[in-house]
Amino acid sequence: MPLTQTKKIKILSVFGTRPEAIKMAPLVIGLKGHEEIESILCVSGQHREMLDQVLQAFDLEPDFDLDIMQPGQSLSDITSRVLLGLKPVLEQVKPDWVFVHGDTATTVAASLAAYYERIPVAHIEAGLRTHNIYAPWPEEVNRRIASLIASCHFSPTEKAKANLMTEGVLENNILVTGNTVIDALLAAIKKLDTSKVLQTEIDNQLPIIDTSKKLILVTGHRRENFGQGLENICKALLHLSTRDDVQIIYPVHLNPKVKNLVTARLSSRENIHLIDPLSYLPFIRLMSKAYIIITDSGGIQEEAPTLGVPVLVTRGTTERPEALDAGTVKLVGTDTAEITRQSEHLLESKSAYAKMSKANNPYGDGKTVMRIISHILRREGV
Repeated sequence: MPLTQTKKIKILSVFGTRPEAIKMAPLVIGLKGHEEIESILCVSGQHREMLDQVLQAFDLEPDFDLDIMQPGQSLSDITSRVLLGLKPVLEQVKPDWVFVHGDTATTVAASLAAYYERIPVAHIEAGLRTHNIYAPWPEEVNRRIASLIASCHFSPTEKAKANLMTEGVLENNILVTGNTVIDALLAAIKKLDTSKVLQTEIDNQLPIIDTSKKLILVTGHRRENFGQGLENICKALLHLSTRDDVQIIYPVHLNPKVKNLVTARLSSRENIHLIDPLSYLPFIRLMSKAYIIITDSGGIQEEAPTLGVPVLVTRGTTERPEALDAGTVKLVGTDTAEITRQSEHLLESKSAYAKMSKANNPYGDGKTVMRIISHILRREGV
């Protein structure tokens, strides 16, 4: 039954990690800009410092903060605390929709919490699949569970939509929108491009970049790479650091299983700069200066092509095959020799570099938020 003109659609957006926050921020901002919608934001605090950086960058103030972060927390800890923490929030807010994003423990717990209260779930970035439940772990299963619960699926690409339909999701419950990360990225680029003062302020926060060398930007946080995989990546970086034509900058994830190992292996090398995680705008600025990015991040696979930066993905598989098809990324796994070989190929071959850096980004045009909000308004009869 269509809503009356006096009733607003009440939407509770829930997220908890840095990547989720980046991708959900433009949507939360967009929701608040519509008078037909009452937008409420709840964060879990699954990531604390890194989450807060993004909230500050986008001027977002949560209405609810579960603040679940604890030292050494396990996936079971995160999931159970989000599930229990959301129950009173849902009972108080009584939203018409709960919006979740992607594939985190916060995502799956929020989806379950909403389901237990019989509140419909809209899943942003729905339908990504590797078809291997242990790669990425636990994200692959998290996103499958969210898909089982969701009533509305916002898929970034046609391939993601096809994955959902193969699993039995009805086509009229799926909308291909592009990815909200491109909305966020384009807004950040515009903000940087229109303020030389901001550029200078951010550049002063970054390590001194030697413009005579090619910058390799590195990130890594995937649980399946903890241990030997991360050891192998560090060995490759050590080898690449012996070249006279490169500079390596590595914002190191705060998880002790990453930070302790990376610091022990790489901190003594002069042209490897280990730095703390960056807030959103400085990281975009650093990405724009990179020649190559070596990462296991999903979001960077989507962002970097817009900046014309080739990406080498330190995973054995990716739920973003569109990037592989477009030629903007290559899978190199965690094999030291392969990471080294592919990196040196891009450093030395102008034609190989041009082929990757000039490929088109398959993940959107910056209008994803508009499509999502328009669809919800139509669906609710507003």
